[in-house]
Amino acid sequence: MSKFKALLVSQEESTFVRQVVERDVAELPAGELLIRVRYSSLNFKDALSASGNRGVTRNYPHTPGIDAAGTIVESAVAEFAPGDEVIVTGYDLGMNTAGGFGQYIRIPAAWAIKRPQGLSLREAMVLGTAGLTAALCVDKLEQAGLTPGAGPVLVTGATGGVGSVAVSLLARLGYEVAAATGKAEQGEFLKRLGATQIVERAALQAGLERPMLKEQWAGAVDTVGGEILFNVVKSLRYGGSVACCGLTAGTGFAANVMPFILRGVNLLGVDSVELPLMVKAAMWDRLSLQWKLEGLDELVQELPLEGLPAAIERILAGQQVGRVLVRLD
Repeated sequence: MSKFKALLVSQEESTFVRQVVERDVAELPAGELLIRVRYSSLNFKDALSASGNRGVTRNYPHTPGIDAAGTIVESAVAEFAPGDEVIVTGYDLGMNTAGGFGQYIRIPAAWAIKRPQGLSLREAMVLGTAGLTAALCVDKLEQAGLTPGAGPVLVTGATGGVGSVAVSLLARLGYEVAAATGKAEQGEFLKRLGATQIVERAALQAGLERPMLKEQWAGAVDTVGGEILFNVVKSLRYGGSVACCGLTAGTGFAANVMPFILRGVNLLGVDSVELPLMVKAAMWDRLSLQWKLEGLDELVQELPLEGLPAAIERILAGQQVGRVLVRLD
C-alpha cells in the first residue's frame, strides 16, 4: 500500500510538466481519512491546476483532481470505517491538497460523504463536480420559481461537463431545453441528451451594445460567463432567472440595470466548492434517487491515469465534449 501511481505536475523553469509517477503514501498531507481512489474525473479547474495556474494551486509539484470516489483504508474518526465507500468533491482537494489523480488521497473527514445507495462509485464520478454543479443550478432555478412548461431553458457551453449534465437533467425533469454551443457538429449529441433546440454560440454574442434583447428564455444555466452571460440576462423572459457557475468566456461583463428593473430577472450565483457538506450530501442523494440520470455512458469518455496529459490539452483547447472519467484501478 505504501507506493501508488499519481499524475504529478512539476515546474521546470517556466514550463509545467505532467507525468505519471510513483509516490509514497507517506508523502500525502495529514488527514483523518486515507482513501483508495477508484475513480476521478477531469474538470476545467483540474486543467488550470495542471497548467500552473497560481489562482488554483500555489505550490508545485502537485497532484490535481478535485473529484474522487473510493474506499476508506484508514479512519481516525468514528463516523467512517475501513471499507466505507465515499465521494469527495471540492473544498481544497486537488487545489493545494493532493487530489484524485492519485490512487490514494488523505483528507479531513469533513470533506467526505458516504456513497448514496442509488449510485455506484463510477456513476458518481461520471457526474463528479460537474454533475453536482449542474444539479445545484437546476435547484436554484426551481427555488426561484422555474417550472416545466414555463418555456425554453437555455444551457450555455452545453457540450462541456456541466453543460452536458445540465441538458440531460433538465430534459429528464420535463423541461424544454435549448443547448448553446460553438461546436455545431455536436448537435446530434446534444439532441440525444434531450435538447430540443440547438443555439449557435454566435447568436448569443449578437447585440452586446444593446441594453435589452428580445425575451426568449424562461430560465438559463450559464457555464461560460463573460459577455454571453449578460446577453442571456438581457434575453430572459419576465421574472426569469439564470444560474451562473462558469467563467470560460471571461470573468466580467459590461452590465446595466435595465433587465433587472424592467423585467424583474434574477442572476443567481452557484458554488459547489465550499458548499456545506450537508447540502452536498442532500444533492447527491437527489442525484441518486428522483434526479437519477439514465444513459450516463452517453456523456462520458473513460481513460486511465496515463491518458490524462492528452485529455488536459483537449479541455484547455475547448475540445472536450461531455465528461471525462478517470479510472485509477
